[in-house]
Amino acid sequence: MVSRVYVEKKPGFDGAAQALAHELRDIVGVERLAGLRLLNRYDVEGISEELFARCVPTVFSEPQSDVATLEMPDARGGVVFAVEYLPGQFDQRADSASECIQLISQGARPEVRSATVYVLEGALSDEDVAAIKRYVINPIEAREASLEPRTTLRMEQPVPADVEVLEGFLDLDEAGLAAFLSERGLAMDGADLAFCQRYFAEEGRNPTITEIKMIDTYWSDHCRHTTFGTRLADVRIDDDAVRAAYERYLDLRRELGREEKPVCLMDMGTIGARWLKARGILTGLDESEEINACTVKCKVDVDGEEQDWLYLFKNETHNHPTEIEPFGGAATCVGGAIRDPLSGRSYVYQAMRVTGAADPTVPVGETLAGKLPQRKLVTTAAAGYSSYGNQIGLATGQVNELYHPGYAAKRMEIGAVVGATPADHVRRETPAPGDVIVLLGGRTGRDGIGGATGSSKAHTAGSLESCGAEVQKGNAPVERKIQRLFRRGEACRLIKRCNDFGAGGVSVAVGELADGLLIDLDRVPKKYDGLDGTELAISESQERMAVALAAEDVEAFLALAREENLEATPIAEVTEEARVHMTWRGQTIVDVSRAFLASNGAPKQQDVRVLPGSAYERTWEGGSLAERMEALVSDLNVCSNKGLSERFDSTIGAGTVLMPFGGSRQLTPALAMAAKLPVLGETTTASGMAWGFNPYLTQADPFAGSYVAVVESVAKLVASGFVRADMYLTFQEYFEKLRDVPERWGKPVAAVLGALMAQVDLGVGAIGGKDSMSGSFEDLDVPPTLVSFATAVGPVDRVTSPEFKGAGHRIVRIAPASYAGVRPEVAGLLEALSTVERLIGEGAALAVSTPGYGGAAEALFKMCVGNAIGVALADGVTADELFAPAYGSFLVEMADDATLPTATEHLRVDELGATTEAYVFSACGEALDMAVLQEAWEGALEDVFPYRSSTDLRSAEPADSAASLADVGGPATVETVSFTSAAPLVRSGGPLARPRVVIPVFPGTNCEYDSARAFEQAGAVVETLVINNLTPDKVAESTAELARLIGNSQIVMLPGGFSGGDEPDGSAKFITAFFRAPAVTEAVRDLLQNRDGLMLGICNGFQALVKLGLVPFGDIRPMDESCPTLTFNDIGRHQSRLVRTRVASNLSPWLSRCEVGDIHTVPISHGEGRFVASPELLEDLRANGQIATQYVDEHGVPSMDLSANPNGSVLAIEGITSPDGRVFGKMGHSERRGDGLYKNVPGDRFQPIFEAGVGYFSE
Repeated sequence: MVSRVYVEKKPGFDGAAQALAHELRDIVGVERLAGLRLLNRYDVEGISEELFARCVPTVFSEPQSDVATLEMPDARGGVVFAVEYLPGQFDQRADSASECIQLISQGARPEVRSATVYVLEGALSDEDVAAIKRYVINPIEAREASLEPRTTLRMEQPVPADVEVLEGFLDLDEAGLAAFLSERGLAMDGADLAFCQRYFAEEGRNPTITEIKMIDTYWSDHCRHTTFGTRLADVRIDDDAVRAAYERYLDLRRELGREEKPVCLMDMGTIGARWLKARGILTGLDESEEINACTVKCKVDVDGEEQDWLYLFKNETHNHPTEIEPFGGAATCVGGAIRDPLSGRSYVYQAMRVTGAADPTVPVGETLAGKLPQRKLVTTAAAGYSSYGNQIGLATGQVNELYHPGYAAKRMEIGAVVGATPADHVRRETPAPGDVIVLLGGRTGRDGIGGATGSSKAHTAGSLESCGAEVQKGNAPVERKIQRLFRRGEACRLIKRCNDFGAGGVSVAVGELADGLLIDLDRVPKKYDGLDGTELAISESQERMAVALAAEDVEAFLALAREENLEATPIAEVTEEARVHMTWRGQTIVDVSRAFLASNGAPKQQDVRVLPGSAYERTWEGGSLAERMEALVSDLNVCSNKGLSERFDSTIGAGTVLMPFGGSRQLTPALAMAAKLPVLGETTTASGMAWGFNPYLTQADPFAGSYVAVVESVAKLVASGFVRADMYLTFQEYFEKLRDVPERWGKPVAAVLGALMAQVDLGVGAIGGKDSMSGSFEDLDVPPTLVSFATAVGPVDRVTSPEFKGAGHRIVRIAPASYAGVRPEVAGLLEALSTVERLIGEGAALAVSTPGYGGAAEALFKMCVGNAIGVALADGVTADELFAPAYGSFLVEMADDATLPTATEHLRVDELGATTEAYVFSACGEALDMAVLQEAWEGALEDVFPYRSSTDLRSAEPADSAASLADVGGPATVETVSFTSAAPLVRSGGPLARPRVVIPVFPGTNCEYDSARAFEQAGAVVETLVINNLTPDKVAESTAELARLIGNSQIVMLPGGFSGGDEPDGSAKFITAFFRAPAVTEAVRDLLQNRDGLMLGICNGFQALVKLGLVPFGDIRPMDESCPTLTFNDIGRHQSRLVRTRVASNLSPWLSRCEVGDIHTVPISHGEGRFVASPELLEDLRANGQIATQYVDEHGVPSMDLSANPNGSVLAIEGITSPDGRVFGKMGHSERRGDGLYKNVPGDRFQPIFEAGVGYFSE
């Protein structure tokens, strides 16, 4: 039997429907759309009617915010259609619903399907409806669903046929091979296929289709960088600078004895690091046979002890999948970037996102045929990347999107990540015959099949409908479990070698681990039946690792995986013979030699012609400085992207040293991301990463643009406090499909040579990179793209930020004395870098910036906005020099007692002006109102990425019902609550030296490490329990174990995260389902009512406390529409930044070390933090002292403005308590604390709630 329920948000909670209606009217242009309703439809099979009825108000809906009906509500004459995921696509909503039901029933997981039902109101034409469907249905991942009831959810999976043997393959002539390539949709070329034919002729048999598909993946440009490996035969260079660089490259080859190696892009890209290593400059490399991320050795301070660690970094692109399915493509971009250093057994702790798009402000009607609208691309991709990164618990330190018309050809989506691990966690051994390969993590489905080969092709208007299976779907909670396992030294030390499941799935991930392998595809865990041998071999399903273990270590490893709620299955054995052998259903479907696979296909060669570079000129027109400045700050590549960046969690992990935006107003963009290394304790060691690239410059001159990209990345990192001598580089190359056109090949040749010369000049080597060589769409090409990422490890106390710190300080320009066009002269550049390093080390530099795309004018403007400080420039400063390119120069705010550096023959040093208290940009005889410029800067992209309140601010005054709270307009400020009449709770019994805390870890929890560390620092003993839901028995065991641990503890902590991915359509349902198990409920009641215990919930934990009733009622109880809730932020997306909160009550023991009126600066990161309650309940909370904390502005006044109150919570409530104060729930992440964090934002960041909670028992 299939049970069905429809769930619709009540008025005031229907923000998603209202936002979509706005898009459809204003962007798609359906002006006759009068209204839009959205309903979630759930179909469930395999549970009783009684269990289904229990799940309707707990799993599928929330009575406070939803209306749930078993029949489709009246459409009132509207147009109705439904949308569902394509079969085989991962549906996190349905998956989480199934898991939640299992937690309640403690039985088997039922089948669940979800769909979204759209109800369109208004006098719409057929064309209007068709336009709406085109906008909301991406055929890559979804389809229109039937509105009829379903009799079953079971999909008949036909038994797959045997794998096809390609009879007659050996007999194909040249024309036949060409037809075969086209018919089979292969990415390889005719020469590769002929090479395969010759190999199988030598083997004496025709290949299977699995073998051909596997080889196509192995040899794809994505996997084997075949473009970069192509031998460059006749290289003709018409540009003097590039010719000189090419001659220098040939000199390096001779010096290193590499003249027998082919001249190719790969050699040009890697020879710089080889040469620097030979000169004794790159000394920290950790080199091995493993194919993981870039890895260097470093020293890390751990609780005052210097330890040997490995530092890993990687950049990844998902340009093709993000172009055709932006949410899944961008989500798996960061997921894929994480996998590489994670496979190196490191804990990945910070990410950077750099993307490229065409103008997203253009009307949807101007979208190219066969393309998604740019606006939909940029917003949906941001949602996908942030969703995955936020769920897995990865701090995103910097987000930048570059706008250039060329990226209409194909979007650029880059994720760069950093990870680290103690060196003694990593064992590197060559797998030996008899070793076992274990598949760890997610199951295999059809998603991602062909992604490597697809990303290696140019695309046409038909790609959007034909490539759907190539896009992976990410399951962040599963990859989070692998992160937890690989953070455990006892697990990592069992692993001889590890490979991530990226492109090519089993065939590549397992196939690369050893020369000889016997792989049993029947043992590969499947998401569903019906997969054939080829699909099992090449599916790229996302969250999986392949690990090589000694046979005697397998059981121990499997046990550790089960402790982390992870599936792990032995699927292969290492063999003596150097062949890859795969069996399926007892038949051999792959049997190829390692030497053949490793050949990378037929040797390729190409003629190259490098055309002369063009002069670069980027001007911002105007007759006055004011006009030029306004044009500059409203340029899409200069204007504020805060509305984009703040949807990414920037503080998870409690290690963020630089917030993405600095100053008291959090407006000045940081030049780099910086974070403390992920030690389980305290450290003074941080990593930094910065990027450099200007698409307009590289389009004009690929050589100069790429040279400058390296200079810019290094200069940004130096300006942020890191030292050039400690830096490493990794590059992202992204070019048009080169075809057999020498002039097209000349672009990457010039770019890579430019980057090589920068490495040689700076003494900083590129030890990694990623190339994507298919940036073409019919006749459109992406601009030549080489993004440079510079990274280093250094002390936290050197980290510096660009926002001006105070008025009356000198502003000094430090610059190379001469330039060759836009390229700084080398001697001056090196002097400028070392001078800034010295100033930072001496404490003489209060703020440092380095000009980029918008020159000194952009840099100075952005230095001003963070703390609302103005500038007065010297009389001799001209407007032209403010806007001219000045790469490799620096602007420094000097400390009062600092000595000005000395100029030299190669170094220019001059006082540019001074900072002022007046918020004015004074230069060139004009005094520009910075507030006016700031408004232009903040408004340019605000329609696409909003982040500020409208003028009609919401009021917190009680409305007639909870549902209408969000619709009341009024003033920004609300009542300041101060409750000081509570008598302190007195605990019975004597003090406990170290009270015990239990922290349950659910799938999707990601704040457990930060929370445990905060409690341990406060003196508690912490036990974390990973909730296991792999089987019904494991659910029952976890239930009993949590009840036992609560009985042995004094404190229960529910940490933040995205339990169950905050699905189905609401936060914390996973946690509430588990805590409603009778044994757990009774253990909580005993703790609170009989044993004087305490509970704390932060973010996702607060959401669980509210939806259980523990706050504000003090007990686990059923929910009804009169109960309060936490719902989606007013702005309709995730919010992450620092906020100010004020202590409003002294009722709770958790706040006993604070005074009413204390203000703290705490991180927030949530999508559902808006507290909503009825007027009557609000009055009770106020009177009882249960309103614990409120969001306040810079003046300490509670406010409804988005700048202060990030979610629109009624009465600006940030935290509430139970009636006796024992249970405390809050949205702000008080556990994300530590020395050296958030250095570019002022405020008191230490909120002693953990000390107070522990002290309640220990004092």
